Amino acid sequence: MRLNRTVAVLILLISIAWGVNAQEESISLEHVIALALEKNYDIQVVNNLATSAATDYKYSIGALLPAINANGSRTWNNDNRKQELANNTEVERNGIKSNNLSATVQLSWLLFDGARMFATRERLAQLEAQGMLNVKEQMVNTIAEVVNNYYNIVRQKQQLNAIQEQMLVSEERVRLADRRLQVGTGAKPELLQAKVDLNSQRTAVLQQETIIEQLKDQLNGLVNMQLPARYEVADTIIIDLGIHREDIYENIEKSNFSLLSAQKDLEIASLMLRERKGEMYPFLSFNSAYTYSRTENAVAINPFSTLFNRNQGYNYGFSLNLPIMNGFINRRNIQQARISVGRQQLIYEQGKIDVEVRIRNAFVDYENAKKVLLIEEENILLAKENLYITLETFKRGANTFIELRTAQQSLADAYNRLINARYLAKVAETELFRLNGSLLRQ
Repeated sequence: MRLNRTVAVLILLISIAWGVNAQEESISLEHVIALALEKNYDIQVVNNLATSAATDYKYSIGALLPAINANGSRTWNNDNRKQELANNTEVERNGIKSNNLSATVQLSWLLFDGARMFATRERLAQLEAQGMLNVKEQMVNTIAEVVNNYYNIVRQKQQLNAIQEQMLVSEERVRLADRRLQVGTGAKPELLQAKVDLNSQRTAVLQQETIIEQLKDQLNGLVNMQLPARYEVADTIIIDLGIHREDIYENIEKSNFSLLSAQKDLEIASLMLRERKGEMYPFLSFNSAYTYSRTENAVAINPFSTLFNRNQGYNYGFSLNLPIMNGFINRRNIQQARISVGRQQLIYEQGKIDVEVRIRNAFVDYENAKKVLLIEEENILLAKENLYITLETFKRGANTFIELRTAQQSLADAYNRLINARYLAKVAETELFRLNGSLLRQ
């Protein structure tokens, strides 16, 4: 009967808790992920870099086009001149005014540079593609961080509920110990220990509430503080228990964004080698210009001076620049580019091994967490039944205070292991999906 009353009190407390939580907005994981993809600063920074790379590629077409420049000038002169001619004639005049108008349009077109301009444009295209891959990788990492943080809040909430459930048992222990002491069948240390345990659980509740608030603030920080000041999350941790190793390994080199980015680094290094090799070839350019010039003099100070002079016309031609000897700079640059290609190849191979090891470790964690989860799901039922039997037996005086406290502690430990197993299984699942890039697809 008393246990039924305890259960009723527990239901009442849960109902009150639900009433309080109903006043707070419930936030789903999908909503938080959507906000993170839109507002997260890390994603915005990487996206900014990708936009910069895309801008470079967009305007790289200019390297294939001719360069055209126009210059113009207008000059007014007021001179004082003195001249001595060959026939011993002297001419001196002050305030001689003249003006000059000139304009030039020049065209320069690099026709051939060892195909370096095409390699440069392709390299910029690869940098643009790599920028998008980096954005996707940051998005996947941010989603994983949001998922782990979100379910960590759920985990701590479950831990809080377990502590509050234990408090009901401790309150019942205090009441029973006090009653037994009053009727002379109990001992005061039992009452004191029951109160100590109850106070310890009250402290644990406060600590747990602090942890939950801190985790909520961390989650809010991931979305640029776009969540409400007070909000609630889900109550359960949803776990995909059907992941197979083959599903994660399948096409990992084409789905893992860090490996795809490393592949782009290798391709970019190869294109830089092509650019360096292009410097060994001759450069062929087409040049042309149109020039207009007009000069007007107010007076002629000698018979050979012009009052008006105008020149206009165009020219065109080709220029060839052939590198012959420049202190082995080109050879050094080519060799350094080859070394860079080899280094990027090593980095890529190392990245493949690193991803494989991470997948292996995450899958081991995932499989172990599933096994532990099955055990602890069964164990929690046993611990609850054991506590129920022990509490009823304790009420009839058939067992000791120590046995009741041990049963209560066993239930608390079972809760801890079960809640932790659920969270670790979710973390391992998230890591597996992060490594094969499916978090973004999901």
